[in-house]
Amino acid sequence: MSANFYLIKDLSRMSGYSIHTIKYYLKIGLLKEKTRSPETGFRFFDNTSLTHLKKIRILRKQGKSLKQIKDEFLPQFNRAG
Repeated sequence: MSANFYLIKDLSRMSGYSIHTIKYYLKIGLLKEKTRSPETGFRFFDNTSLTHLKKIRILRKQGKSLKQIKDEFLPQFNRAG
């Protein structure tokens, strides 16, 4: 596992997704935070999160809906992460 952890703003910058979209993906269960700071409540993500966002972008460009991605591909994402 990577020792790199990112805040949501960093994940947004690196992935090209808006913070709003990342929060939406968290809300619907398409993405998971790696950990959360008990002191600040900040979410932390790792390289696996970035990889998942890249895969989601590819699948969306192929015409997959968010529901299809969640139902068909999320189990694969979870095994890979």
